[in-house]
Amino acid sequence: MSFQKRLASGEFVVLAEMNTPKGVDISQLITNARKVKGRVDAVSVPDMDNGVMRMSALAGGVLMQQQGIEAIIHTYGRDRNRMALQGDLLAAHVLGIQNLIVAHSEAMGNGDHRDAKTVDDLDEIGLLKAIQGLQQGKDLAGFDLEGAPSFTTGCTIASFGDAVALNAVLADAKAKVEAGAQFIVTPPVFDVARCEALLDKLKGLGVPVIATIFLLKSVGIARYIALNEPNAGVTEALIGRIRKASDREQECLRIAGETIVALKGKVAGVKIETLGWEHRLGAILDYAQI
Repeated sequence: MSFQKRLASGEFVVLAEMNTPKGVDISQLITNARKVKGRVDAVSVPDMDNGVMRMSALAGGVLMQQQGIEAIIHTYGRDRNRMALQGDLLAAHVLGIQNLIVAHSEAMGNGDHRDAKTVDDLDEIGLLKAIQGLQQGKDLAGFDLEGAPSFTTGCTIASFGDAVALNAVLADAKAKVEAGAQFIVTPPVFDVARCEALLDKLKGLGVPVIATIFLLKSVGIARYIALNEPNAGVTEALIGRIRKASDREQECLRIAGETIVALKGKVAGVKIETLGWEHRLGAILDYAQI
């Protein structure tokens, strides 16, 4: 069953995020994808989301399709103007990619090409509207297309720290749904109870919600997030649990799996981010009993 059909049917969907290589050696990407084939519903491929130059998501998505794994590619306006974005979207459809996530991209200052010029010709709302237009057979200049693409398109939303910020996030999500987003991807969820208010309110928008599961990997990473993103929900209790574990790596994997279990029935699915630990996706799925 396709990702789109599983979303529509209400079945719990599981996405694994895999970055493309910084180079042309695709062996590790393919090996990791094959290990989870049949256990996940699709592989989500970022497009230099963290400001690190890598092989394009378009290529990564095609590689997933070649392995018989449905692909979802990220797209955003930081690196390309509206002509290039539309051209890539048409290419994606022709190459068999039917799923998109319109993502928020990191600033160039956080990446490895800090002198690169940003484009930002289209923001997330503008890009969602452009995708809608292409599906209706028109480009952004108003010209007719020779055949229209078809996509299942999602969007991302920001984290929040208080009621005012939560209302802003909900307003942003509502605008993205009105612009064409068919599902919503949340920021990383570390504390399910803390996120319930957001999840409940997002359900009112009438589209499926997919929660992001971020593998912490170590005490250091957990502490870094707690200090630099205090609203993320990484608590002292969670940090202490990892620190006290006899096998910290396994404990981190177990926490990710337990979070997935806790989210079942609360969201339409999850997207698992491991940031270089894609080879441990199987263990997370084991702990989640998937």
